[in-house]
Amino acid sequence: MNTNPNTRTYAYIGSYAEAGTPGLYACGYNTETGELTLIDQTDILQNPTFLAIDAPAKRLYAITEEADATGQRVGAAAAFSIDEESGRFTLLNKAVTVASPTCHIALDGTRRHLMVASYRGGMIGLSAVEPDGRVGASSDVRQHAGGSVRPVQNQPHPHSVFPDPADRYALVPDLGLDRILVYKLDLANGKLLPHSEAYLEPGAGPRHFAYHPSQRYGYVINELDSTVAAFAYDGEAGTLRKLQTVSTLPDGYEGSSACADIHISADGRYLYGSNRGHDSIVVYRIDESAGTLTLVEHTSTRGGHPRNFALSPDGRFLLAANRDGNNVVTFARDAETGRLQPTGHELKLSKPVCVKFLTV
Repeated sequence: MNTNPNTRTYAYIGSYAEAGTPGLYACGYNTETGELTLIDQTDILQNPTFLAIDAPAKRLYAITEEADATGQRVGAAAAFSIDEESGRFTLLNKAVTVASPTCHIALDGTRRHLMVASYRGGMIGLSAVEPDGRVGASSDVRQHAGGSVRPVQNQPHPHSVFPDPADRYALVPDLGLDRILVYKLDLANGKLLPHSEAYLEPGAGPRHFAYHPSQRYGYVINELDSTVAAFAYDGEAGTLRKLQTVSTLPDGYEGSSACADIHISADGRYLYGSNRGHDSIVVYRIDESAGTLTLVEHTSTRGGHPRNFALSPDGRFLLAANRDGNNVVTFARDAETGRLQPTGHELKLSKPVCVKFLTV
């Protein structure tokens, strides 16, 4: 557990799981060693793969799947309250979000709206958060259209939704379109308004996005061609301008691989991305005057298919969720060099996908 007597830090892990088998986990987190200790789990959700945390209210949101009246699978979200003394969670409610299973969930800065992306359905949705934290009614759904050059891109595949720090816009990387779609947030009316677009290389397959702490830059990790694209981000205008594209793989690597997740250190100096296939975390140094990237290293994740990962709140550790390795592996992070070193700590559990932290 956290060794600071004034705070506690917990880690919450989402995974692929059938309803009736454990899929959502709560862990104690040791801030000195990066070690995880399982403290709670639930088996009531179908594929609770991605999570969002409301830290001030101590609530957890997870995507899940439900069946409609015809038996078709639809997207839903579950809300949980978190006990700050134990870290354990209690279900508040579940509610349908969009008409197809979802792959990502985000909470806006006001903590009154949830945003979801449906890869399979080609749509994104906005749902209210009720004053008591429960998932409320859907207020808007936006269906994407089109495709790109690869067979898997024969239809839209929005993969995530990232509201900007000022809650003016939400950026949606669409793997099927090779575009980042920018929506203006009309939160007063619960609407997502199409605003602008940024284009990636044909066949890139954008997946997840990260804002630089300065809010002057943004970075998208591209699943299909294993690259990261750097953009200048104008938060007033809601526009992106491409600066650079770099490979996430070592020179000479010829195996199959696909990117997944991307995060930036809190000081804005280093960017991290995950490779599934090469099974590594790639590390870049960020030129904060230009927004461009320089390769630092590749580090094995000590497990197969690192779908997502997280940097600890204090930046001292990185936790990689290896879906096919059935483990979450802890790495120590050197704040000066950005480099990673395995600590020897790992938590074994089935098909982990997403790791989120909460400090209380």
